[in-house]
Amino acid sequence: MMRPAVLAIALSALFMGSAPVQAQNLFAPRLYVNDSAITEFEVQQRIQMLRLFNTSGDLETQATKALVEDRLRMAAAKSMGLKATPEQIAAGMGEFASRVEMSGEQFVAALGQAGVSPQTFRDFVEAGLLWREVVRQRYAGKIFISDAEVKQAIALAGQNTAMRVLISELVIPAPPGQETAAMARAERLRDRIKSEGGFASAARSNSASPTAARGGRLDWMPLANLPAPLASSILGLAPGEVSAPVAMNGAVALFQLRGLEEIDGLGPKAIEIDYAQYFLPAAGGAAAAADLRSKIDTCDDLYGINKGQPAENLIRETKTASALPANIGRALADLDPGESVDFPSGAAHMFLMLCARAPVQETPPSEAEVRERLLNQRAGVLANSYLEELRFNAIIREP
Repeated sequence: MMRPAVLAIALSALFMGSAPVQAQNLFAPRLYVNDSAITEFEVQQRIQMLRLFNTSGDLETQATKALVEDRLRMAAAKSMGLKATPEQIAAGMGEFASRVEMSGEQFVAALGQAGVSPQTFRDFVEAGLLWREVVRQRYAGKIFISDAEVKQAIALAGQNTAMRVLISELVIPAPPGQETAAMARAERLRDRIKSEGGFASAARSNSASPTAARGGRLDWMPLANLPAPLASSILGLAPGEVSAPVAMNGAVALFQLRGLEEIDGLGPKAIEIDYAQYFLPAAGGAAAAADLRSKIDTCDDLYGINKGQPAENLIRETKTASALPANIGRALADLDPGESVDFPSGAAHMFLMLCARAPVQETPPSEAEVRERLLNQRAGVLANSYLEELRFNAIIREP
């Protein structure tokens, strides 16, 4: 997990070069939801947050939609006399920040360096907290899960079914300060790609990945090998479709889905990855990596290589594949234990080695846990239906 200080720097770099919004327009209303105005400032702030969360697609449309929904949620809470205390909001902000192993204060500071105000984050959290309470009160005692449904869900969860994917990749370097240009370039390439052959041609001409020579094509791999941002982007595609650009910590990537299979008994749904990162000087890094590769067979050999060198040159971690940073997770996804890759990484050259890959041993859920999950799922469906009802009955207009 990235340390808070490093994350703050990364967030700041992420938004350098973003197109500024003219100051005189910042607080002009963009939309009205009933009598509540959504300002241009709020839209731009939510766009910044979506970028920060590596959201793909049309961010302006998604930001506006999310703000409209938050207004509807807040109005529903007000109609029921619900309010969130400052302590509850602070706890919610802390819980959200804990997902990236930061405190609420650290996360707010990092957001601030990326141009997102504390109030924007606070409003986002408050709307979510109040909506959960609206749903709880509205549907309390009205959702019933039978014992038969619980048993069926447990039986389905026990089936050892997994997905594997056949994809192609196109990777564009995005050094600090050039993220916006790389993203725009990826968007232009995506607009021009109309076929699998077109993707292969674009990858051969534009990709910085070692797969460029073969048109970006990768072999079949378990979906569980991929980090969550990549897996979700790929699962949303139909065969032949190209993903929206995916930010990958120093690069921007496009992925084309060529095939998708669900196979019984293929393997676990979660994979644990033991891997090592060894940082080499940027100058001559590729040659140093090739020399290093010729001298070692396993990750343990790296400790001897790093003897007498700064300890921070070598990082060894174990994480689930879904939790890996996008660039590292993709690089490790098709390696076998003992294999390695290397690539530029900021002011250094990264040598990345897969030490081991193992299935995560999952404890079967209890009946109570399964029942709670089914209740939450059903409540989620009802909540979405209620939100659509609120949207239908609202007056949403431009100024």
